[in-house]
Amino acid sequence: MQRCVSLVQRSLIRHQRPCSGVEPGELQPEFDAIDLDRPLADVDAGLEEIQRLYLDHAVHFHDPGYVAHLNCPITLPSILAEAIATPLNTAVETWDQSAGATLIEQKLIDWVTARIGLGEAADGVFTSGGTQSNLMALLMARDAACERLSGHGGNRHHGLPADHHRLRILASAVSHFSVQKAAALLGLGHNAVIPVPCDDDNRMDVAALRARLDDCHNDGLLPFAVVATAGTTDFGSIDPLPGIAELCQSRGIWLHVDAAYGGGLLLSRRYRHWLAGIEQADSVSIDYHKTFFQPVSCSACLVRDRHQLGHVTYHADYLNPHDQADAGTPDLVNKSLQTTRRFDALKLWLTLRTLGADALGGYLDDVIALTRQTCRLMRERERDDIDVLTTPALSTLIFRYCPAGISDETTIETINHHIRHTLSRRGEGVVAGTRVNGRFYLKFTLLNPQTRLEDMNRLITRIAIHGEAFTTTMDADNGSKETTTPASDNHTGTRHAPSIAR
Repeated sequence: MQRCVSLVQRSLIRHQRPCSGVEPGELQPEFDAIDLDRPLADVDAGLEEIQRLYLDHAVHFHDPGYVAHLNCPITLPSILAEAIATPLNTAVETWDQSAGATLIEQKLIDWVTARIGLGEAADGVFTSGGTQSNLMALLMARDAACERLSGHGGNRHHGLPADHHRLRILASAVSHFSVQKAAALLGLGHNAVIPVPCDDDNRMDVAALRARLDDCHNDGLLPFAVVATAGTTDFGSIDPLPGIAELCQSRGIWLHVDAAYGGGLLLSRRYRHWLAGIEQADSVSIDYHKTFFQPVSCSACLVRDRHQLGHVTYHADYLNPHDQADAGTPDLVNKSLQTTRRFDALKLWLTLRTLGADALGGYLDDVIALTRQTCRLMRERERDDIDVLTTPALSTLIFRYCPAGISDETTIETINHHIRHTLSRRGEGVVAGTRVNGRFYLKFTLLNPQTRLEDMNRLITRIAIHGEAFTTTMDADNGSKETTTPASDNHTGTRHAPSIAR
């Protein structure tokens, strides 16, 4: 174990860039040469191989140059929790497998449902991530609707009702793709998800939602759930929860709030009010491995009415028999889509007990402030070469390099693809890409409270340098030649805090 710790320590100390810049075709031959049926001589040889194949190319989310996806640096107490739970291999299925671990998870569920304001009847369970949480919430919503349709206890025993093809889910046009995946897994299909137009701030338009619901009624469709998003992946936008909740309540429709990204606002002293209305949801998804700064995986699905969790319950005599439930034994498998589950709750528990909720909320406040500062910095360059698409809502920024004098969309896209690839290839930065209204953009996702404005300024400067160099080359070669940039040891610099893991 000490050798493993030393190995990771050396890798973190030696790292100079957020990524190595390696490409799949360069690393694949290393794996092709390995015969998994022939073990290595000893543990040291195994660790050396792990260093070469994995650690040398690991992406460092704690590096200021990593600003791509919703990956966060993690708290030190959460690492300690992993070191405690993994050797014991605790599985939080039934009381006789987990005992105190069961109560730790339940205490955290009660704590977060109280923070949301779901009421005394609320409950929930830890999940693998927002995708599973959204699936579970929509499964419960679907089954609750099927109970009303069939009148004989729903579809758990008898299958979907004959008119299940009329069931519909409504979500904003920029909601997470897991909503469509859930619809397919639930036997409804992608087309059962009706996109609702957004306003100019990329938030669900309540008037448009009302119109879509009216259309469903007129077309003989059965909308059974509305998914509101508290923190969209691209824009960080938060749907107008109070207005959506009022509309859902008036029509008897299940409201699910996907707060996988924005859930950390529950701990914020400055921005908690952005989640006003979430307390009216029937279910909520939260990813602790995003804005609570926990290791993957650490998430939860919460419900207003604990009885709805019965839609995922199945009693097996060899694991969680009826008589245990009747006796009040708190077997967590009774409310989970998974059977075997890791003790992920310990990470959040130890973090809260040693750092406190205010510290986590402060980290999120810091990255929101940094995002706004970075946006102002970029807008100062808008006349020259940076086009910022929207004002940030949470901690994402969508923009593109767009030098004066170039208006052809294909050319602009080519330049920005080149910038993104070059940054990664050189190991200077990991930046995301996305499309908005058919146009390609670059995206910063800021989740590192130790990143500073000077780090972002340095990265923006590198973006402009690569964009300008490539544009010059395209001009010289009539846009037909793309340069290949060699790897470099340039890096953005790294800062660390005592409470955020290096």
